[in-house]
Amino acid sequence: MKLTTKDLKVLHNIAITAAEAAGLYIASKSKEDFVVNSKEGGNTLASQVVTEVDLLSQELILKFIEPTIYQYDLGLLAEESEDDGSRFKKDYFWCIDPLDGTLAFTKRKPGYAVSISLISKSGESVIGVVFDPIINNMYHAYKGSGLFKNEHAWTPRVRDTEIVINQGGAVMNACWVLDNTPAVFYKKPKPQKGGGCLWDYGATACLFKEAGFIASDIHGNNLELNRKESVYMNHSGVLFSSSSKSYKELASTYL
Repeated sequence: MKLTTKDLKVLHNIAITAAEAAGLYIASKSKEDFVVNSKEGGNTLASQVVTEVDLLSQELILKFIEPTIYQYDLGLLAEESEDDGSRFKKDYFWCIDPLDGTLAFTKRKPGYAVSISLISKSGESVIGVVFDPIINNMYHAYKGSGLFKNEHAWTPRVRDTEIVINQGGAVMNACWVLDNTPAVFYKKPKPQKGGGCLWDYGATACLFKEAGFIASDIHGNNLELNRKESVYMNHSGVLFSSSSKSYKELASTYL
C-alpha cells in the first residue's frame, strides 16, 4: 500500500500524540525509583541497560500505533520487542524507540527522548517524531512537510561557532545538532555490535532531510534504515550535520 501525503500527515499526527503521551509518562517517572535491568545488546553499557519505564513506554505508544498497522498495512520494529521481519514484507514500517538514552535516564541527566519514525521498505524515513520529556520539545516532520518544532515550521537559528555534540543518547544528540546549528554528531564504524540501531536514527534522519541537512553514514551514503544483516549501525557509522559545510569538508575535519 503506497501512502499519500494525506496519509503521511494523518500518521504523523498520530505519532505526535503517541510520543507526547509516552514522554509525559517518562517524565512522571523520572524522579521516582524504578527497576533497572540488563539485556542483550552491543558492547556498551548504554546499549544493554533497560528499565521498566522503557517497556511501559513502548506499551503506551503501541496503543496509539497498533490500529494504524491494520488500517494501513504497516510493519513494526520496536526496540523492546523481537524483530518479526514484517519490515521486509510491508511497504512501510513503524520504527519505535520508546526511551532512547536510557543510560542518561537512569542517571537522571538530559539526553533521553521518545523516537517514532515510519520507514519505507527501501529504507527511507518518511515520518520522524521526537519528544524530549525534560523540556517538552517536540521535533517532527513528514516527507515533503519541512521541519517543525512544537507544531511550528522551524528553521534552526545559526550560531557563531560549529561544535561537536556527543553527550546523550543518539536521538537527542541529533536534535541538539539542530538546536545548536551549526553542529555535528558522528559515530565512526567499529567491528563490534553497536553504533546505535535503526530505531536510534529513523526519526532524526527524516528531520534532517526535511531541514536540508546531512544525515548519512560515515562515507556520505544514505543511512541503511532497513538493513537485513543487523539492526545495528556499527558497520557504517553515522554523520548528522547542521553545518553549511559539504560532506567532503566535514570528512576532512572530523572523520
